[in-house]
Amino acid sequence: MTRRSLLGGALVGIGLAAFVDEVVFHQLLHWHHFYDKASSAAGLVSDGIFHAFGWAAMVTGLFVYADLRRRDARSPRAWWAGTCLGVGGFQLYDGTFQHKALGLHQIRYGVDLTPYDLTWNVIAVLFLLTGAVLLLRIRRARAGTRAAGAKSRAAGAKSREAGAKSREAGARNREAGAGTRQP
Repeated sequence: MTRRSLLGGALVGIGLAAFVDEVVFHQLLHWHHFYDKASSAAGLVSDGIFHAFGWAAMVTGLFVYADLRRRDARSPRAWWAGTCLGVGGFQLYDGTFQHKALGLHQIRYGVDLTPYDLTWNVIAVLFLLTGAVLLLRIRRARAGTRAAGAKSRAAGAKSREAGAKSREAGARNREAGAGTRQP
């Protein structure tokens, strides 16, 4: 169930990043709305839709988590890898596609955007790297488990082969001994 843990974590990560973006930058600092190319009212409506999307991702991810827990199939490392990948992926998508490609909004207005954009995207990349490292550790641990299992199976096969040879040698010795016995 590593994939489901990864998926659930990614959904929670997306929801968490959207929540922090919405609360901190939209509501507390009033730096921007989700859509800034129209009236303030349109910006507030777009914030509401964005907020609903973020919470839908969060709730869906938590339902996946609850299901994994009920089945006792959680993979905590995969969950955290997914969470980091979700936060970082959302953040990088927002900082590059929404801010720059679509121009829906900027992080802040009336200032030099370079330090804000760099900080935003560097944080995204750090989350993505953390998630990738956790994911690689999972894969390496799995590969190690598979290799250990293969070694164990090989050792078992050698042991069975040695046992068969020993039984054959014992049978030959008994046959040879039966022919030389005197009545």
